Amino acid sequence: QVQVVESGGGLVQPGGSLRLSCTASGIIFSIQDMGWFSQAPGKERELVATISRDGSTEYSDSVKGRFTISRHNANHTVNLQMNSLKPEDTGVYYCKVVHMTVAGTTRFDYDYWGQGTQVTVSS
Repeated sequence: QVQVVESGGGLVQPGGSLRLSCTASGIIFSIQDMGWFSQAPGKERELVATISRDGSTEYSDSVKGRFTISRHNANHTVNLQMNSLKPEDTGVYYCKVVHMTVAGTTRFDYDYWGQGTQVTVSS
């Protein structure tokens, strides 16, 4: 089993910054993609940013140029630096970890999610 824990949310004024962190722990064979998703009240969960094991990144159009995702493979951590925050960035931010295991010649990928951390951008 893999456990995923996020930290770093909070209340910030528009234009401010926050840094989210996420750590995967447990019996880990290989962590593949790691990413952050957000869910605003009454809306579906949506992609914010993802990063592959080799460091390739993907961002939603709404956060490009403002948010930066990074990871540390040895520590199984992923961070999200959020700058120039806007009220529309408000929501619960979830970390997702794709864990790969192998049985014989068959690869299995499982998604593990954290419990979420609240980010509120308001004056």
